[in-house]
Amino acid sequence: MRQLGIGIIGSGGIARNAHMPGYKACEAQGVKIVACSDVNPDTARLAADQFEVPHVFTDYREMLALDEVDAVSICTPNYLHMQPTIDALEAGKHVLVEKPLAMNAVEGHAMVHAAKRTGMKLQVGFMTRFQSAPQALKRFIEAGEMGDIYFARAQAMRRRGIPGWGVFTQKDKQGGGPLIDIGVHILDLTLWLMGHPKPTFCSGQTYAKFGPRAGVLGLMGQWDPKIFTVEDFAAALVRFDNGATLVLESAFVANQEAREVMNTELFGTEGGCSYRPCKMFFEKHQTLIDATPAFLPEVKAHEAEVKAFVNAILEDTPVPVTGEEALMTTQIIDAIYRSSELGREVPVE
Repeated sequence: MRQLGIGIIGSGGIARNAHMPGYKACEAQGVKIVACSDVNPDTARLAADQFEVPHVFTDYREMLALDEVDAVSICTPNYLHMQPTIDALEAGKHVLVEKPLAMNAVEGHAMVHAAKRTGMKLQVGFMTRFQSAPQALKRFIEAGEMGDIYFARAQAMRRRGIPGWGVFTQKDKQGGGPLIDIGVHILDLTLWLMGHPKPTFCSGQTYAKFGPRAGVLGLMGQWDPKIFTVEDFAAALVRFDNGATLVLESAFVANQEAREVMNTELFGTEGGCSYRPCKMFFEKHQTLIDATPAFLPEVKAHEAEVKAFVNAILEDTPVPVTGEEALMTTQIIDAIYRSSELGREVPVE
């Protein structure tokens, strides 16, 4: 069995806690992490020691020159997604890049074009799709059990959840706030369940009511309000070419119940469904039915995501989360921000 050599670009938390364990779980398939890189040499060395990685770099370009690297995971902050992705693709490496695809659709287009130009595989890290509940809902939807899905309501809401670490509060490095960080997950999941209808227009509004203020409770570490340059709440209405609409809400901070809300609800002509909790709603024989799936398997979503990427390479099949699908999500997020700035509905470009 030929070894599939993996390189890691950005060796911080998401690499060590998600991607690298995922690749380790694929070792029986001949997968081996052969190199890791990080601009911080201590971070790179920590990852290498933890996962017994033989080659360590502070410049990912040097890592890409290794013939034994066949594919890479890009686990860098958002503003460092585009160039490493393009460089890796052009070096003949397949790429699994963390979500979101890019800072904006212009960068995303360049990444998708690079994958097409080089013929290499580009997968984007929307791991939520691999959980057992969305997989079950997708099977029912594809079997026609929901009929025509004409409306969706998606929410990614925290009560006091501004991250107190990293660059999550800096627009020039992150691209935005909760919309591009946690909202992007539920938006991708909703679009996937809906079958990716083409978005046409968007009306959105963003707010920064808590992030720039001192003294607001931080349950995920305390951020610096002086460098808070993103939104802390976003809401939008998205229209699609098939007549469907989507309402999206995403917040790091909101005066709501203490529980975090990460859910999407879909409404169809034959049935409806909810992701969390996982339920389906039907009318059968003039009787209203609430159906709750039982005995869904426990799935390690990040591990499943990495395994799907590995399988796509080994079997030369399409990746399950394509750059084109992720680009649609980024285009919608761009439109929400643009709509909020202009104060009117805008086309999704």
